[in-house]
Amino acid sequence: MGLNRTARGIVFVPSLLLGGAFLATAAWIDGPAAANRPLALGLGGVLVAAGLLALVLPDGAKPDSPPAKGEAPSR
Repeated sequence: MGLNRTARGIVFVPSLLLGGAFLATAAWIDGPAAANRPLALGLGGVLVAAGLLALVLPDGAKPDSPPAKGEAPSR
């Protein structure tokens, strides 16, 4: 079973949104919680990278042609 567009979108969109939220948190954090800025930057960067990686991964192998009538499909 190869990768498909729907599965890639399901990974891409939430990863980008959550990564953006963590990066925004790192930008606006102040006070005693400022010690967590590296953690927010790290998590945001990893999530954005995972989303972009899911977007650029190649599709699975596609069959060259459909099987002829009466011929069993190859696996």
